[in-house]
Amino acid sequence: MATMTSTANPYAAGGTGSLALTPLQNTMTLVGRILIALLFVPAGWGKLTGFSGTVGYIASHGAPLPEVCAAIAIFCELGLGLALLLGFQARWAALGLALFTVVITPIFHNFWASPEAAVAMQKLNFFKNCAIAGGLFAFASFGPGAFSLDGRRRG
Repeated sequence: MATMTSTANPYAAGGTGSLALTPLQNTMTLVGRILIALLFVPAGWGKLTGFSGTVGYIASHGAPLPEVCAAIAIFCELGLGLALLLGFQARWAALGLALFTVVITPIFHNFWASPEAAVAMQKLNFFKNCAIAGGLFAFASFGPGAFSLDGRRRG
């Protein structure tokens, strides 16, 4: 991630940094973080509170070390999801979530190997996850905006 040498908020409207955003752009960035977190945080919480079911589901897809995979999923979805929501180390959180999504998508939404009745739904989920990863890569590239803990530390 780019290192900022200035202590000024790079997301502030009228700023001189290349990341300066308008108040509307900062608001849309906040809304985007909330909507993405709305997907990951409850999913991570559900995996945490239903750990044995999560392990069984992961094992049913043939993933090795399903307990470790479940713990990684919980860390990514709940931990990194909350970090993205709050805008804390948001670029790294978004990058971690994007990579997690890219890795798990072909394992859990392999439409090419699904029964005929499940192909359409698995294909939809596969490409939905690709789109989510794209949004996360954008957050990793451009940051969380001014309405974030990262933005406040620089402001």
